[in-house]
Amino acid sequence: MTDSRLNTLRNWLKALEASWQLDLDTLVPASADASFRRYFRIESKKPDFSTLIVMDAPPEHEPLDAFIKVDLLLTVAGLNAPKILEQNLEKGFLLLSDLGTKTYLAELNNETADHLYTDATHALVLMQKASKPDVLPNYDEALLQRELDLFPDWYLKKHLNIELNAQQTEQLQKTFQLIIKNNLAQAKVYVHRDYHSRNLMVTEINNPGVIDFQDAVYGPITYDASSLWRDAYIAWPEERVIDWVIKFWEEGRKAGLPMPDDFGQFYRDFEWMGLQRHLKVLGIFARLFHRDGKDGYLKDIPLVLEYAIACANRYIELKPLARLLESTRTAKD
Repeated sequence: MTDSRLNTLRNWLKALEASWQLDLDTLVPASADASFRRYFRIESKKPDFSTLIVMDAPPEHEPLDAFIKVDLLLTVAGLNAPKILEQNLEKGFLLLSDLGTKTYLAELNNETADHLYTDATHALVLMQKASKPDVLPNYDEALLQRELDLFPDWYLKKHLNIELNAQQTEQLQKTFQLIIKNNLAQAKVYVHRDYHSRNLMVTEINNPGVIDFQDAVYGPITYDASSLWRDAYIAWPEERVIDWVIKFWEEGRKAGLPMPDDFGQFYRDFEWMGLQRHLKVLGIFARLFHRDGKDGYLKDIPLVLEYAIACANRYIELKPLARLLESTRTAKD
């Protein structure tokens, strides 16, 4: 790790060394995500902080304003988001409290799932209860459409070399319009946008720790639930998913969230929102590989594809999409 940003980061930490009792020799990579951001962990002898997290977010690619704004929103709402201890907006560095190394993905199993998802449900309801319009960007029609367009542009065309003819393109756009119509008809709340097992940390106090929220928007109430239970990185039997979504729906209604009185309608919204996300994710995973040289997400495509096929097959108006998706299973053979 000899890049120029790392040297700049070390110099910034050196200026903080005394006040945070940092051990500069312990700086190690903590994680990287699907963006330009990366994270480091460093030891501290300061009381209450054995380790801290350093975020490196190049300002030209990943401005920190949104992260800082959403971090405050979540904290005020009662969620366990990282505490921002120091910041350098010009360089793109943050010093954060450390929420630990145990992700939900690593800790979820048949025995722990009910407890961990109960905590995640409670945190999600707290966030949604705090929602106000005109605070976060709107998850509007244009954004939903741009995300869906990632599917034909990057997954079908770039990844699978599938060129749709005019009729297929028209049919796909009609299907997109149906999906977007459902999404926009849902009640609007704060949406984390990546509320899943890799971004929830298992913590002893106020579980879960919530990270990677800088892309939060104001949008459909089922979006984060679909991220959580139709997770690209871990799958569960449908009956368990339905049970967890029922519990979320019940807790949300008790908290006064604008959820339908009929669970069947809520679950349909959950499915259609999930489908929008699956199609987007297929495009994003393909783009990460072909544009950014990140192949780590290719192994997760089959699960996301199966989610999308199963959902599309359950609704008559989505059957053309189901057939298209099923045809891609063998496109690379």
